[in-house]
Amino acid sequence: MDPFERKPKVETADGIEIKSTYTPDDAGADPARDLGVPGTFPYTRGIYPTMYRGRLWTMRQYAGYGTAEETNRRFHLLLSEGQTGLSVAFDLPTQMGYDSDHPRAEAEVGKAGVAIDSLADMETLLQGIPLDRVTTSMTINATAAILLAMYVVVAERQGVPPSAIGGTTQNDILKEYIARGTYIFPPGPSLRLITDVFRYCTEHLSRWNPISISGYHIREAGATARPAGCGRIWCASAPGPRTRAPGCCASTRRPPVLR
Repeated sequence: MDPFERKPKVETADGIEIKSTYTPDDAGADPARDLGVPGTFPYTRGIYPTMYRGRLWTMRQYAGYGTAEETNRRFHLLLSEGQTGLSVAFDLPTQMGYDSDHPRAEAEVGKAGVAIDSLADMETLLQGIPLDRVTTSMTINATAAILLAMYVVVAERQGVPPSAIGGTTQNDILKEYIARGTYIFPPGPSLRLITDVFRYCTEHLSRWNPISISGYHIREAGATARPAGCGRIWCASAPGPRTRAPGCCASTRRPPVLR
């Protein structure tokens, strides 16, 4: 143990040891190929050459009230107070593809975000907001393609071409199956919708991020950062209840059970 350390070993919450000092030898990679310089591929040191020394990060508050009118007023207030982007919270019926007048949506309309049922709602939501000067993050997954299509049409009606709008759709359906549950279609068709959004954005929305991986939902559902077979997870092939079995996942190829 280092005499200057308070603990014999420092670990993350998942039991991954953290060294006191790291050198290039720890990376095990070619710095020119795998690290690069800021502003160049593979962008491990930032997507801009000077990063926040030259351009401040986008400031956006996650917001979505019951109606499009209420949320639009909130957006205008936030922008007037110095916010530089929007982050839209949609209510659960919108996330699940239900109209607000559907019987199953009755108890949830406008409760956890804004209700968007139609293009008219999206136009109201974004009324008076110049979409060529404000980027928008939309926390939406199962219906991401639909909401993005509405957003593009609203921009076009403002006279803003698709190539000029910027933002992000979360569009991460896998974490809905693993953790949160707001999926609509089976995995195969859902993944096709996600990749269709990738293709569309690649061809038409050069400033749009087609996906934002939401890892913290998966973590909150019980996942750890440890790979299978490392001895830090409870294994499906281990004998007895909740028994640690180092390496057994790797040797039997059975999936781990994350507790």
